[in-house]
Amino acid sequence: MTTHASGHGSATGTYRLWKKLSGSAPGRGLFSLGFSLKAPYFRTVFPRIRVAEPGRAVVRIGDWWGVRNHIGTFHVIAALNGAEAAMGMLCESTVPTSHRWLPRGMRADYPTKSTGGLTVTATAEFPDFSTITRETGGQLVTLDIALIDDAGNEPVHAEIDVWISAKKS
Repeated sequence: MTTHASGHGSATGTYRLWKKLSGSAPGRGLFSLGFSLKAPYFRTVFPRIRVAEPGRAVVRIGDWWGVRNHIGTFHVIAALNGAEAAMGMLCESTVPTSHRWLPRGMRADYPTKSTGGLTVTATAEFPDFSTITRETGGQLVTLDIALIDDAGNEPVHAEIDVWISAKKS
């Protein structure tokens, strides 16, 4: 198993832009704004990309009235929008342009109430992309998504299955 796309295609435009802008707080803010415009439902949680590298992505979603439920805690669907944002950045920074990725399913557990905003970390062990060809078919990869609140608790934990396949030549 490999955690990066080295040697198998080039970096996506999204990941190249991240690498260009991520060196400063204003650059990360500008990138996060653009990322939210690319997937409009992300704007419901205002994800701020903190880390995007092959095998790992970290997104911060703040606590504000628009993400709270009727009991005043982080709504699980809002948290899962953050999980989707982290999943997207992880795939964009890991899957080479010779391949495509598509979310196939999600499982979530929300065992406790949240306190404050959430730091969302997506990780996965990706296969050697050279083994995923048009002839061999695709491969399902499960991403682990940890959502940690400001008190250090994990009120939500998710797994997102992503289908990786080779693009047509």
